[in-house]
Amino acid sequence: MEFPLIVTTSKISGNNVGANDNRRSVTYHPNIWGDFFLPYASHHTDISIAEKEEHERQKEEIKELILQIDEVDITLKLELIDLIQRLGVGYHFEKEIDRTLRWIHDTYSEKANNDNDLRVVALRFRLLREQGFPVPCDVFSKFVDEEGNFKESITNDVEGLLNLYEASNYGVQGEEILDKALEFSSSHLQSLIMNMSNNSLSTRVREALNIPISKTLNRLGARKFISMYKEEYSCNRKILDFAISDFNLVQKLHQKELSHLTRWWKELDFANKLPFARDRLVECYFWIVGVYFEPSYAIARKLLTKVIYMASVLDDIYDVYGTLDELTLFTSILRRWDINAIDELPPYMRIYYKALLDVYVEMEDEMGKSYAVEYGKAEMIRLAEVYFKEAEWSFNMYKPTMEEYTKVALLSSGYMMMSINSLAVINDPISKEEFDWVLSEPPILKSSSLITRLMDDLAGYGFEEKLSAVHYYMHENGVSEEEASAELRKQVKNAWKLLNKELLHPREASIPILKCVVNFTRVIIVLYTDEDAYGNSKTKTKDMIKSVLVDPVSNI
Repeated sequence: MEFPLIVTTSKISGNNVGANDNRRSVTYHPNIWGDFFLPYASHHTDISIAEKEEHERQKEEIKELILQIDEVDITLKLELIDLIQRLGVGYHFEKEIDRTLRWIHDTYSEKANNDNDLRVVALRFRLLREQGFPVPCDVFSKFVDEEGNFKESITNDVEGLLNLYEASNYGVQGEEILDKALEFSSSHLQSLIMNMSNNSLSTRVREALNIPISKTLNRLGARKFISMYKEEYSCNRKILDFAISDFNLVQKLHQKELSHLTRWWKELDFANKLPFARDRLVECYFWIVGVYFEPSYAIARKLLTKVIYMASVLDDIYDVYGTLDELTLFTSILRRWDINAIDELPPYMRIYYKALLDVYVEMEDEMGKSYAVEYGKAEMIRLAEVYFKEAEWSFNMYKPTMEEYTKVALLSSGYMMMSINSLAVINDPISKEEFDWVLSEPPILKSSSLITRLMDDLAGYGFEEKLSAVHYYMHENGVSEEEASAELRKQVKNAWKLLNKELLHPREASIPILKCVVNFTRVIIVLYTDEDAYGNSKTKTKDMIKSVLVDPVSNI
């Protein structure tokens, strides 16, 4: 949750923000969406009965299509599942897809050993790994020569290379052939793309090289793939029409939710009352759509958007505006979670504190006063505590060791807080034992937290005043910025391999937990590759939000 800062010294005055003390401040661009989504609560976002009935009819047709394909034609089954998932409608057919892939997995060895089509072998491998089946990677050995290099005969097979590239992104530690496959396929695709005459194929290759399927957000990936697939001469129009209809119907639901959230945001009026903080409501909602977009998660999206918005402002209170005395008092009161102590706070903190407690009161109203909400509160308190530790370091000009920094920074990334709160607000029941398992920081959480922290630090290096993992690695190892950044990117790559392994059977956690963990990590990759697209949301983030939440997909 921490973001690049450009720190200056200034005074912010006014009744709502406390005394005219010298404080740190940051130059953030203002909210770029304003009231844009407010009108979407009106009737034009309602879904008619006719639309619902037609959507249901189309869904049943595709379900039948999945079941009707002869089991002898495994390739056609694989292609159909891949198409349905990439068009973003796989969530409607999870049982059918799981049943089909389980059958394919049971006959995997025989079929894989007899198939010499690189595209099919790689597609089968990827879909089974996505589903959690730990299928062996030695199926790619047939495409390697005696010296251990991939054969020259496949260097011009664009579809084969593209599928090999996507499959190799599901590798785990120790799978050297997949490491070679990733390097080989990406290198040759980069070379081939310059001379491709097929615009649809070249677009698919560019998008894959930018971000592979394994790291793509569902709605964003579906929107892009729909546009590319429409250009295919042999596209399955029935499935495409359903995907377009589904995308637009879900978008209407999201727009209506954003309208209600915009009303909440306007009533808070943080832009005027807390002018030092980032004002990123729509960006927060987009973040949460990346975690769970399905209609059944409507309440979870509403609550978690409010939580992440409040966490973003909390970060700015500790990182930007609060004095050390104020932060000491605030942390003490927040630990008690006591509304009766609010009068002890300076005015600007009162405004924030009441709004934060109100969010969790709403969470209790929606979810019940359960242990799940208590876990959510506890993680918000723990986030404030690590923010306070970093503030103490800053005010005291203390430079921690890399070990000290990492211990605190993995928590101050906000990943654990968001993960616990995301599980506290879903309908799928998460037991106390499962919450405790998450809090024990198992390998999948450690890997995801590390990816979050390092992607944040890599994106912010050179823009923020405070020290980051890049600085520490440079200092403690006596290396250049380029060498430090390369090493940290290598750590991110290795963390993804560990995450991939934890998603394979036998799994330690249930699907709802794994889904939240991996989707949060994907959001980080999308928002923090090459730049901080949350802090500076006027560029690619604005375009992504428009494509997912504003512009419907044309049927033409």
